[in-house]
Amino acid sequence: MKLRLSTALILAALAGPVAAEDLMQVYREAQQNDPSLAAARSNWAATQERVPQARSALLPYVAAGGSAFLQDGRTDFSGGTVPVTANSYSNAGVTISASQPLYRRQNSLAYDQAKRIVEQADFTLAVAQQELILRVAVAYFDVLLAEVNIELAEAQKAAVSEQLAQAQRNFEVGVATITDTNEAQARFDTIVAQEIVARNDLDNKRTVLRTIIGRMPGALKKLGPAFEPELPNPNVLDAWLDRALAENLNVRIAGYNVDVATLEIERARAGHLPTVDLVAGAGLTWGTGSIASDFNYNQRNANIGVQLNVPIYQGGFVESRVREALALQESARQSLEVARRNALSNAQVGFTGVNSTAATVGALKQALRSAETALASNKLGQEVGVRTNLDVLNVVQIVFQTRRDLAQAYFNYLISVLRLKAASGTLSELDLEDINRRLGG
Repeated sequence: MKLRLSTALILAALAGPVAAEDLMQVYREAQQNDPSLAAARSNWAATQERVPQARSALLPYVAAGGSAFLQDGRTDFSGGTVPVTANSYSNAGVTISASQPLYRRQNSLAYDQAKRIVEQADFTLAVAQQELILRVAVAYFDVLLAEVNIELAEAQKAAVSEQLAQAQRNFEVGVATITDTNEAQARFDTIVAQEIVARNDLDNKRTVLRTIIGRMPGALKKLGPAFEPELPNPNVLDAWLDRALAENLNVRIAGYNVDVATLEIERARAGHLPTVDLVAGAGLTWGTGSIASDFNYNQRNANIGVQLNVPIYQGGFVESRVREALALQESARQSLEVARRNALSNAQVGFTGVNSTAATVGALKQALRSAETALASNKLGQEVGVRTNLDVLNVVQIVFQTRRDLAQAYFNYLISVLRLKAASGTLSELDLEDINRRLGG
């Protein structure tokens, strides 16, 4: 069996059918069906309402009310000289009142907080979108790698099967011992077991992708033959670290939390400040009499003025709120520091990962060429009697393990690229489209 294959041919052999789904098709479907992203979108929409709610406390408040009564009364003094009296009457009224805050520092600060929270929501949604890109890419390439493992297991099984058949023929004609046959049979049985495990792993990986897109995926497009890893641009760690500190989305979210917490301190302290409101009201009452009169009446009134409220003593509530807000501000600052350190760590890991996986791909490509050369030499040596069947089987194992490692390295490289972009806050659909263009047709 001829086992020599170049890296380009390996990748070409893994190209999917024309009707296979590509990475962007799967991602678009995930955008429509992923419940985590749907929840993030709903949270974003809900957060948008924080601004109009806070703004309402700065706008006029108008209320209207009304009442109507019907009274039927009777007084009877039995045994006296006062006659029995009866009185029935009705009365009704309507009122309207309005107030306009002129100075309420707490409400103004709450409005500023709401605006910051709404701005923060955009980054929170962007994080969910970046996480979806990563989840789709990881799940997609996990399926491809599981398929590669099956294909390599089948090819390795065929190669070992050929060695098993040859060992059996050599034993029958007396040029080899039963040991060669037993060793080949043991290798064959092991590969069969590995193939079963690989097929089960493929089912599991397809199930993970199903949880994202809401259905079992069909055939997926695989890496094309022209794919070559590229190093980060710029290939300077400090540049990526600076970008992570400035643009990482989780750092930005944590920064907004500090801003909101700082405003909350001012808002708590504003509990000591007076409030000033412009108030106005109007009312109309009418009736057909009262318990003491039978005369109809109609009464109107209106008022307008300024209302001042000065807090004097609130039982220590304001001081307690200030202490609480200061503690929460410190918590937010520490969370910001955590986010900054995580961003630096993720950027460094991502940068190193891209460089190391790119180098690993190159090394494994050379290792595969060497292993295939060694296999050809061992097969020739077996034919002339200087190599045993076990020697050939060992090299066959190395060849297929190297091919599996090479496929894993390709996928690790692509995921490392996406993780580096995510750590620097720049991951977008364009990066996924760039990877998608490297898939075979």
